[in-house]
Amino acid sequence: MSTIIAGQFQLQDETDSARAALQEAGFAADRISTFFVNPAGQHGVLPLGGDQDKSPGAKETDAGLAKGMSAGGALGAAIGAAAIPVAGPLGPVVGALVGGHVGSLYSFSHLKEAGEPEEGSVANQFVPRESGMMVAVALPDGDDGSGAVALLRRLGASHIERAEGSIENGDWRDFNPLSLPALVDPPA
Repeated sequence: MSTIIAGQFQLQDETDSARAALQEAGFAADRISTFFVNPAGQHGVLPLGGDQDKSPGAKETDAGLAKGMSAGGALGAAIGAAAIPVAGPLGPVVGALVGGHVGSLYSFSHLKEAGEPEEGSVANQFVPRESGMMVAVALPDGDDGSGAVALLRRLGASHIERAEGSIENGDWRDFNPLSLPALVDPPA
């Protein structure tokens, strides 16, 4: 494992220039990686595609739906039981079904608004990596990375981050696009 410094660029030409500048600065070509980070949700982490098995904001949907259905069903059955003289013996059954349906619809009023992060979710903690070209360099042992960070800043990189990993033959093998990036503080 090595310390890796990576920066984001928007254009392929910029990544090519950054790769050449890193090599001119003495970094080995096989320890420099350039690649494209897909937009959030398009990393194909799961077998059927996507990054998450459940939509953000839908974490408590199952529990809320069950709670709404049971409360509505119980209330509907009670009302249906009171209506036995008018509706007959099916009153409680129909009341429970209608009450369960209305209760489940009510539970939807507790869903998160579009773009509103869930409490305690990763979305509350950081902004995910933006889509774009990345240039990453594995630092030699003993290098604190300040030269690589300064060079990437000078070349116009954004979202410069520090990570631990392995770059072999120009491939950052253990890069995880969903990991929490450790952004380098902006210059003073």
